[in-house]
Amino acid sequence: MNGIRLRTPEPEDLDVMMEIENDVFLWRHSSVNTGPYSRFQLKRYIEENENNIYIDNQQRFMIEVSEGRVAGMIDVFDFDLRNNRAEIGVVVLPSFRSCGIAALAINKIEEHCFGFLGMKQLYSYVRQDNEAAISLFRKCGFAEVGVLKSWVRCGHEFCDVSIFQKLSVI
Repeated sequence: MNGIRLRTPEPEDLDVMMEIENDVFLWRHSSVNTGPYSRFQLKRYIEENENNIYIDNQQRFMIEVSEGRVAGMIDVFDFDLRNNRAEIGVVVLPSFRSCGIAALAINKIEEHCFGFLGMKQLYSYVRQDNEAAISLFRKCGFAEVGVLKSWVRCGHEFCDVSIFQKLSVI
């Protein structure tokens, strides 16, 4: 994969957003706790969201590869202006996985957040059984700075979550 481009969601992205947001398998790796989103809800999100981190406390970007194909999404959310930090999450569609797209997207988000927005730090909560995400964040230079025991429900049990953090060097 030569490169990617990050851009804000457009109405044409509705089907991809539906696929990602309503993938029950992915819910176990996110903070989703309300169930599936309707087409109407996601359409309204695209139309009404300012995609301005200072207004919405979040920014969503579509990960675009050659010829305008969408390979996934990367979000910057839970933005804390006072402490100048935000959480990030990335999802790559199955047909684009294992190509380095997630790492490229994280690098571009770092450029945006650390360079353009002047943030101090980015972080992510990762379930300890999500080996792919752990490997990704380590590869991207994030440090594992802590473990939250029994932090998220995993069926009838609870799973530990690692906190990955990266500080700006800019």
